[in-house]
Amino acid sequence: MAATDPQALHQRIPVPGHGLDAARMPGHWLLARLGKRVLRPGGVELTRWMLDNLALGPDDRVVELAAGLGATARLTLARNPGSFTAVDRDPAAVAALGALTAPGANEVVAVRADAADTGLPTGSATVVYGEAMLTMQPDPAKRRIVREARRLLTDTDSRYAIHELCLLPEDLDREHAEEITRDLGEAIHVGARPLTPRDWVALLTDEGFTVTASWRTPMALLEPRRLIADEGFSQAVRIACRALRDPVARQRVLQMRRVFRHHQAHLGAIGLIAAPTPSRP
Repeated sequence: MAATDPQALHQRIPVPGHGLDAARMPGHWLLARLGKRVLRPGGVELTRWMLDNLALGPDDRVVELAAGLGATARLTLARNPGSFTAVDRDPAAVAALGALTAPGANEVVAVRADAADTGLPTGSATVVYGEAMLTMQPDPAKRRIVREARRLLTDTDSRYAIHELCLLPEDLDREHAEEITRDLGEAIHVGARPLTPRDWVALLTDEGFTVTASWRTPMALLEPRRLIADEGFSQAVRIACRALRDPVARQRVLQMRRVFRHHQAHLGAIGLIAAPTPSRP
């Protein structure tokens, strides 16, 4: 586990978006300001599924793209990989990630860079994963990030994983999908462009991967049961109390939850595990 206490770290290092107006800041930063640490659409349950299926071991060199506040990084480090590199473009996130430590003498590095252009050496990782970040990108940027993941991975025995928001069902019509995308953007103040499960698989396949495992779960980020499961009862109460004391934050959180509930039949969370597709001779 990380030696640094996450609550003490939060008090010393501002969360991303520190100082921004709560009415305008991205929704995930607002939730982080309120104390929410798990900001993934499928919650910690889907994150644990992802890490279990990546089967991390002491010989793995792991890279996490858009590592954010470090919630998944801590779960990864508890599995004692050979090395761990966290990539994020936000300086506050990088400062927090750089304070994490591994159980043994294994290397932990935090790099300030874009997920599509990490600057890390080609073939330097055996595992790359990213959560809740491809959803926020237009298609060309999605593809650049997936290509970067493929570049970082070794040619053999390597794995790539994603944990993202998805649209349901597979045959959801374009007009309805655009309505959901528009409503999400207005609520979270970030362009959200989720895909159907089939289209997520197609994206990875097109960019040189073969999907080996998948799992879906409801998108219930702001539902009380998921909040308690992800954060613990005491922290969930603290988050709720902070929101109640801040009228602007409360209004934003309620707006996000209304949109999530309104579209709940057509929103889910998906995890995919993939391996690089062997090159044809």
